[in-house]
Amino acid sequence: MNENSPLHAQLYEEMVQRIRTGVWQPGDRVPSEKSLVAEFGTSRGPVRQALAALRSEGMIVGGRGAPPRVQRTAPAQSFDTFMSFTEWARYLGLTPGQRVIEASRRPATEEIARELQIAPDTAVVEIIRLRLLDEKPAMLERSLFPYEVGRHLITADLDNGSIYQTLCQSGVIPVRARHVIDAIAAHPLEVEQMHIAPGSPLLRVRRLAYDQTGTVIETADDRYLPSMATFVVENTAEHRIPLTRQAASATADIFERTA
Repeated sequence: MNENSPLHAQLYEEMVQRIRTGVWQPGDRVPSEKSLVAEFGTSRGPVRQALAALRSEGMIVGGRGAPPRVQRTAPAQSFDTFMSFTEWARYLGLTPGQRVIEASRRPATEEIARELQIAPDTAVVEIIRLRLLDEKPAMLERSLFPYEVGRHLITADLDNGSIYQTLCQSGVIPVRARHVIDAIAAHPLEVEQMHIAPGSPLLRVRRLAYDQTGTVIETADDRYLPSMATFVVENTAEHRIPLTRQAASATADIFERTA
């Protein structure tokens, strides 16, 4: 627990960790307030605040006459830190996995070129991978890189390694990313690889990643099963971020393939 945080926040972090690592299993009764007070050596106030936060996020259900129980929740991925899928999974106590579906060089379309800030028909590297959590499909990842960046990935063992770690070892350091989150229906590739029905809802995260010089090094389209991941955006009063609203475009799927 972070000792610089308020006590109720420390208790909340500890309880979340117990849920995510399986110490508290879905369906288990949450320990009573009395037992938690005794375990943590605190008063009822911070314990109740921590439990209320868990209840508001859907991690526990019940209370007010019904014994609170642990609710199955999707693991949360926070954008307040720039973490790879592999690091995120391990942080949650899950086993990450991946399988490369395609690693190829091809000319950039006008849309891809615009995203990567390069000329159309310039060579790019496309990597498509199925990402797994505890051997279960969680996300289909499509990433495109300018050739000078992506060439390091074509021969890399990406079934067992991290794209970002490979890039860092080659001197390409991602330091900033912009994410756009929306919902989308599953297309044929997701249906085939994730074993879901056509049109199933997916969470889509489109990402632009930049290096230390502000150069775009990746444009990506990650499609998550909603049952396997949620996303948390954390803002603070000290570091305010302007609120923007952006219209969704039904035709802006730059990665969609036609049969």
